[in-house]
Amino acid sequence: MTPDPVIRARDLRKVYTLGEGVEVHALRGLDLDVGRGEYAAIMGPSGSGKSTLLQILGCLDVPTSGSYLLAGEEVGSLDEEALSSIRNRRIGFVFQAYNLLARATALDNVALPLLYRGVPSPERRRVAQEALERVGLGDRTGHRPNELSGGQKQRVAIARALAADPDILLADEPTGNLDSRTGTEILELFDALHREGRTIVMVTHEEYVAEHCERIIRIRDGRVEVSQVVEQRRRAGASA
Repeated sequence: MTPDPVIRARDLRKVYTLGEGVEVHALRGLDLDVGRGEYAAIMGPSGSGKSTLLQILGCLDVPTSGSYLLAGEEVGSLDEEALSSIRNRRIGFVFQAYNLLARATALDNVALPLLYRGVPSPERRRVAQEALERVGLGDRTGHRPNELSGGQKQRVAIARALAADPDILLADEPTGNLDSRTGTEILELFDALHREGRTIVMVTHEEYVAEHCERIIRIRDGRVEVSQVVEQRRRAGASA
């Protein structure tokens, strides 16, 4: 049992119904705790349920059954409006495909979550500017995604995730579209955010990425297969 868990899932099950009544069991009674301030990687083969799990942890989907407590609040059965409110207050997302608005500047992309919160325009721009400076893109605020490299796009996505000051960062293959050097730079940024006390949960299929984390959670067939602490020397080597 993890002390002070910010994420606690018990007996999570997710069943998708396809055409002609075919059922796909993506999660099959999964149990998971993630401690406040922890840096955890989720790994598993294709079809193991890791992306479904991340969607549920991020309140983008709900389980078919089971319990999901986020910071002590049961969220597994909330409606879409309530889930949207929790996402906006508590969770920052970083996706492999960046998910940036093509016609918006970096500044406007980062400010978007604050717009949903009803933050006034001058404050949105100030916070977005600070977030971009934090990820090393203070001089790229007026650039659109097609004017940025892959690594710069991912930094914009991280800045957008940070702008609303979330409790938890969820990342889905954040280095998947990047070359190894740029991927390492992004991981170093995640490492720094974790040192500040952020809770980070990252889905990855790359061992070297997972070894930046404190713990690797391996899932298979919709259940946690093993949870292992990453040795300090391996983490240091991954960060070198």
